[in-house]
Amino acid sequence: MRAFLLGAVAASLVATLAVPASGQFGMLKKLVPGGINLPTLRKEPISTSLGDARWADPTQDDFTPPAPKRPLAELQRTPAGGFILRPGYYSFHDQSYCLHAGTYGPGGGDGYLYAPPLGAAKDAVITIVRNSVQHPEIDQHDIQTLLWAIVARAKLEDLSTEHKAIAAQLLPPRQLAALNRSVLDMVSQGPIADNLPREVRQAMQAEADLRRMLVTPGTSFGDLERVAVLAGAAPAGRGSLDVPSGRWSHHPDGYWVRYLPVSYSNTVVELWVPDDAAGVGHEFDPATHIAVPGNTARQRLIQSGRTYKPS
Repeated sequence: MRAFLLGAVAASLVATLAVPASGQFGMLKKLVPGGINLPTLRKEPISTSLGDARWADPTQDDFTPPAPKRPLAELQRTPAGGFILRPGYYSFHDQSYCLHAGTYGPGGGDGYLYAPPLGAAKDAVITIVRNSVQHPEIDQHDIQTLLWAIVARAKLEDLSTEHKAIAAQLLPPRQLAALNRSVLDMVSQGPIADNLPREVRQAMQAEADLRRMLVTPGTSFGDLERVAVLAGAAPAGRGSLDVPSGRWSHHPDGYWVRYLPVSYSNTVVELWVPDDAAGVGHEFDPATHIAVPGNTARQRLIQSGRTYKPS
């Protein structure tokens, strides 16, 4: 009887493959037999997807701002690590971070669009990235490790002593206590997982591998990176859109922004703030910007207020 029910679930999942991954996760709770509780599938830590990038402005694809490009760092900084916008054309080469393990890094001319952080752990992710600006002594790799732990639903208290200490520097006790693991092993393999979209299976497997590796002594950052960042040519992911590199997004605060990733770890962000723009005087807070790729097989990249410095 259980085999029959699992087969029915699999058939239902096949019928939902046209639904974006975030929607598929939300539907799984209804499809699993016996009322099995799958809270982690209902609430992804970070759920921002291409469907949330609603501010793309294709009419500006050939537009170059009619002003000299200036360093964003010239602008007044805020306590949150942001910048108070003034009219002009600005560029900022920042440290960016992968928020989608088991996908491919930037490349191939694929463009990126603005979307806000969404999901059950968005507040913790934003807090880590914001607070990192005040802690330049914390290595970028350690910040990325914490973000991968959150995306993989790992319990931060199970990390190394060093990473627990870093998490305590970047997160208040309330958020630390809330970041508990909720393992997906029951659907990471078997008939249900076999019928999930390839991209979903791939991400779930990467998250499971990261959870294991994060609590395994001797795991290096390079080991984590090989699991989280896929190598090779990226296929076109399900639901991808043809987004050219350098497409502008018209931010809801009233300015234009575009993302030119060099790799997943660093992105050139450009902003255009016309003289009469509503965004004049607003804060540009990089920690609230996720660069979402038009190719869904690639990584979504949260930006930061930390200047990228090649090692």
